[in-house]
Amino acid sequence: MSVNSHLTSLASDLVLSEQEELSISISIKELSSRLNSCFSSTVTEHFRFGSSTRGTILPRKADKHSDIDYMVVFDISNGQMKPQTYLDRLRRFVNLKYSTSEISQSHPTIVLSLNHINFELVPAIYYNYAYHIPSPASSWLEWTSTDPSGTNQLLQDKNKIYNYQIKPLVRLVKYWNTRNGHPFSSFLIEQHIVNRSFWQCSLLKDYFYEFWSGFNCTYDTAQYIKNMVNSAKQYAIKAKEHENNNMHLSAELKIEKIVPSL
Repeated sequence: MSVNSHLTSLASDLVLSEQEELSISISIKELSSRLNSCFSSTVTEHFRFGSSTRGTILPRKADKHSDIDYMVVFDISNGQMKPQTYLDRLRRFVNLKYSTSEISQSHPTIVLSLNHINFELVPAIYYNYAYHIPSPASSWLEWTSTDPSGTNQLLQDKNKIYNYQIKPLVRLVKYWNTRNGHPFSSFLIEQHIVNRSFWQCSLLKDYFYEFWSGFNCTYDTAQYIKNMVNSAKQYAIKAKEHENNNMHLSAELKIEKIVPSL
C-alpha cells in the first residue's frame, strides 16, 4: 500500500456508516417531534447544522466525542432574554423528555448523550437577518452571529474546486486532532483548510503534505501542542522524502505515525 492509498482508504473509513446515519436520522425525527410538542410557538425553527451536515463529522469509532449540532431558534417577538435563560429552557426540555439519558451543560450548549452519539442542543435567536448563538464563556459578548448555510456552501465550493479532496483532508486532520486530545477546535481546523490554497495538489497525499507544510502554531500556543504539531510536520517531511526516493513502505510507515489505520 502507498501513502496515497493509505490516506484515501482511511479518509473513507472516517465517513459515517449507513447504520450510523440511519440511527441519527431516527433520533433527529424524534427530537424534532418532542421539541414541537414541548415548545409549540415559542420556538420558531430547529435544525441540524455543523460538521454532520458538511460531511466532515467523524464516526464514533474514530472520535468518541463526536456529536451532532442541533440549533433551536427561540421566538423573541415578545422580548429577548439572556443566553442562560434559553439554555435553562433546553435543560428543562431534555430533563422532561429524556429522563434516562445523560444530560449536561457545556457552555454554550446542552449535551444530550444517546446510545450512538451525542447531540449538542444550541439555543439561538434570529434578528438583523442572521442567527445568533451564545458566545463562548471566554467572550465578553452575550451573543455571536453565525451563518450555518454559508459555512456549508463555502466548504462545498472549495471541495469542488480542489478535486473533491478537501472533505477527506478535513476528516484526516480532525482524526489526527482527536488522537492528540483535541488541541484545536474542529471548526477552526475546517476554517484553516478552507482558507488555504492547494493549487499544486492533485492526489490526497499532496493535499496532506501541503497542509502540514503550511500549518503553524501561533506564538502563544502551548509548548506541548507545538511539539505535537512539529512531530507531525517532521513525519510528513520524512514521508515525502522517502517517497521521492522510492521508499514507499517507509513513507507509509511515517504517515501512519500521524494518522494510523482505525
